[in-house]
Amino acid sequence: MGGEGGNWMTTMIKCTDGHYEVQSTSYGETYVWCPECVVVDCDCGKRAVLRASETTCSCGTDHATLVREELASREMSNGSSHPWEAEYQEWRKKPDQHLLSEGTYQLELSRLD
Repeated sequence: MGGEGGNWMTTMIKCTDGHYEVQSTSYGETYVWCPECVVVDCDCGKRAVLRASETTCSCGTDHATLVREELASREMSNGSSHPWEAEYQEWRKKPDQHLLSEGTYQLELSRLD
Protein backbone atom coordinates (compact mmCIF):
# COMPACT_ATOMS: atom_id res chain seq x y z
CA MET A 1 0.00 0.00 0.00
CA GLY A 2 1.27 3.45 -0.87
CA GLY A 3 4.52 5.09 0.11
CA GLU A 4 6.54 2.53 2.08
CA GLY A 5 7.34 0.25 -0.88
CA GLY A 6 9.51 2.78 -2.67
CA ASN A 7 6.97 3.61 -5.42
CA TRP A 8 6.25 7.18 -4.34
CA MET A 9 2.88 8.06 -5.77
CA THR A 10 2.25 10.38 -2.86
CA THR A 11 2.87 14.06 -3.59
CA MET A 12 4.07 16.40 -0.89
CA ILE A 13 2.15 19.69 -1.08
CA LYS A 14 3.86 21.71 1.64
CA CYS A 15 5.75 21.48 4.91
CA THR A 16 5.10 23.91 7.75
CA ASP A 17 7.49 24.66 10.63
CA GLY A 18 6.21 24.38 14.17
CA HIS A 19 4.77 27.66 15.42
CA TYR A 20 2.42 29.27 17.92
CA GLU A 21 -1.02 30.48 16.85
CA VAL A 22 -2.94 33.11 18.79
CA GLN A 23 -6.52 32.16 19.61
CA SER A 24 -8.98 34.65 21.07
CA THR A 25 -11.09 33.50 23.98
CA SER A 26 -13.69 35.20 26.16
CA TYR A 27 -10.98 36.01 28.74
CA GLY A 28 -8.14 37.05 26.44
CA GLU A 29 -5.74 35.38 24.07
CA THR A 30 -4.07 31.98 24.29
CA TYR A 31 -1.05 30.72 22.43
CA VAL A 32 -1.43 27.23 21.01
CA TRP A 33 1.59 25.25 19.77
CA CYS A 34 1.12 23.84 16.27
CA PRO A 35 3.77 21.19 15.58
CA GLU A 36 5.55 21.03 12.24
CA CYS A 37 3.57 19.15 9.64
CA VAL A 38 3.68 17.82 6.10
CA VAL A 39 0.65 18.10 3.81
CA VAL A 40 0.48 15.32 1.20
CA ASP A 41 -1.83 14.13 -1.54
CA CYS A 42 -2.01 10.40 -0.80
CA ASP A 43 -2.25 7.64 -3.41
CA CYS A 44 -5.90 7.21 -2.39
CA GLY A 45 -6.73 10.75 -3.56
CA LYS A 46 -7.15 12.24 -0.09
CA ARG A 47 -5.13 15.17 1.24
CA ALA A 48 -3.59 14.41 4.63
CA VAL A 49 -1.91 16.63 7.23
CA LEU A 50 0.81 14.48 8.78
CA ARG A 51 3.11 15.04 11.77
CA ALA A 52 5.96 13.13 13.35
CA SER A 53 3.39 11.56 15.69
CA GLU A 54 0.71 11.03 12.99
CA THR A 55 2.06 9.50 9.79
CA THR A 56 -0.92 7.48 8.58
CA CYS A 57 -3.54 8.68 6.08
CA SER A 58 -7.19 7.93 6.85
CA CYS A 59 -7.03 5.20 4.16
CA GLY A 60 -4.43 3.35 6.26
CA THR A 61 -1.32 4.13 4.20
CA ASP A 62 1.62 4.90 6.47
CA HIS A 63 3.81 7.71 5.16
CA ALA A 64 6.31 7.58 8.06
CA THR A 65 9.38 7.50 5.81
CA LEU A 66 8.28 10.53 3.78
CA VAL A 67 7.35 12.53 6.89
CA ARG A 68 10.56 11.59 8.72
CA GLU A 69 12.77 12.49 5.73
CA GLU A 70 11.03 15.81 5.08
CA LEU A 71 11.06 16.96 8.70
CA ALA A 72 14.70 15.87 9.14
CA SER A 73 15.77 17.80 6.02
CA ARG A 74 14.05 20.94 7.33
CA GLU A 75 15.82 20.67 10.69
CA MET A 76 19.19 20.36 8.96
CA SER A 77 18.51 23.26 6.59
CA ASN A 78 17.62 25.74 9.33
CA GLY A 79 20.37 24.48 11.67
CA SER A 80 18.12 24.03 14.67
CA SER A 81 15.05 22.04 15.58
CA HIS A 82 13.90 24.64 18.11
CA PRO A 83 12.81 28.11 16.96
CA TRP A 84 14.52 29.90 19.86
CA GLU A 85 17.77 27.91 19.98
CA ALA A 86 19.97 30.76 18.68
CA GLU A 87 18.48 33.26 21.16
CA TYR A 88 18.89 30.78 24.01
CA GLN A 89 22.54 30.15 23.17
CA GLU A 90 23.18 33.91 23.05
CA TRP A 91 21.48 34.35 26.45
CA ARG A 92 23.63 31.58 27.96
CA LYS A 93 26.78 33.51 26.98
CA LYS A 94 25.77 36.36 29.33
CA PRO A 95 26.36 35.02 32.87
CA ASP A 96 24.98 38.14 34.56
CA GLN A 97 21.53 37.41 33.12
CA HIS A 98 21.15 33.92 34.58
CA LEU A 99 18.44 33.45 37.13
CA LEU A 100 19.35 32.59 40.69
CA SER A 101 18.95 28.99 41.79
CA GLU A 102 16.05 28.19 44.12
CA GLY A 103 18.45 27.57 47.02
CA THR A 104 20.25 30.90 46.55
CA TYR A 105 16.92 32.70 46.25
CA GLN A 106 15.63 31.14 49.48
CA LEU A 107 18.87 32.06 51.27
CA GLU A 108 18.57 35.69 50.17
CA LEU A 109 14.92 35.78 51.29
CA SER A 110 15.82 34.39 54.73
CA ARG A 111 18.39 37.18 55.19
CA LEU A 112 15.65 39.80 54.73
CA ASP A 113 13.85 38.64 57.90
